[in-house]
Amino acid sequence: MKGRIYAAGGAAIAALALAVAVTTVQAGEHGRHGGPRAERLDARHGHNHYYPDRGGVVHGVPGRAVSVEQGGGRYFYSGGVWYAPRGPSFLIVAAPVGVFVPVLPPFYTTVWVGGFPYYYANDTYYVWRDAENGYEVVDPPADPSVSTQAPPSDELFIYPQRGQSADSQASDKYECHRWASSQTGFDPTQSGGGVPPEQIQQKRGEYQRAMRACLEGRGYSVR
Repeated sequence: MKGRIYAAGGAAIAALALAVAVTTVQAGEHGRHGGPRAERLDARHGHNHYYPDRGGVVHGVPGRAVSVEQGGGRYFYSGGVWYAPRGPSFLIVAAPVGVFVPVLPPFYTTVWVGGFPYYYANDTYYVWRDAENGYEVVDPPADPSVSTQAPPSDELFIYPQRGQSADSQASDKYECHRWASSQTGFDPTQSGGGVPPEQIQQKRGEYQRAMRACLEGRGYSVR
C-alpha cells in the first residue's frame, strides 16, 4: 500500500500525485524522561551521522516535517528521522516501508548495488521512483555486493555561499538534479545514466555543467 504524503518541508512536489501541504510541528528537544535525548552514531556504509535513538519520546517534531499516512497510521519525517504521534508527544520509530517522500534527508549516503543506487540514512534505504516522482522507503538490498563507490563520474564539491540551511541545500540539489536531467537526458541515479553506453561520457559532462550552472545561480560555489 502506497503512503500518502500530506505535507512537505523544503520544495513541495506537486507531481507526486499525493496531497501536499505545509505542516509545521512544534520543535522538541527532550527525550523519554524529559532530559536531553539519547543519540547514536550511524556508521553503516560510512554514513557517520548521529540520530536520536528509536523508541525515544519527544514533545514535538523538529523543523518543518513531511506528514505521511501508511496502513492507517500517521508518521512525520524530518531530517531523516521518523516520528509517530503518541498522545500529546511523538515516538521515534523506524521508517515505514513503502511510503514516498519528496526529498531525501539533508545527509545521506549513496549505496550502489549492481549499478543501482540506494540512498541511505538512519538505518533507512530510499530509492527513486519515476512513476511517483518521489523517493520510496524500501527494505535493505539483499545483494551482498554493496558499494558506496559510484560508477566513474566527476564529483561536484558544493559550498553554500549564502549560508543556506541543510533543508535548503537538499531541496536545491534535488531541484537542480531534476532540471539538469531534463535538459541533458542523463540521470546519474539510473544505471549508466539512463543513456546508451556510447553516450555516457558526453552526457555525464553535459549533466555536470547543467548542475553547476543551476547551483551557482542559487548561490553556491561549485568545483
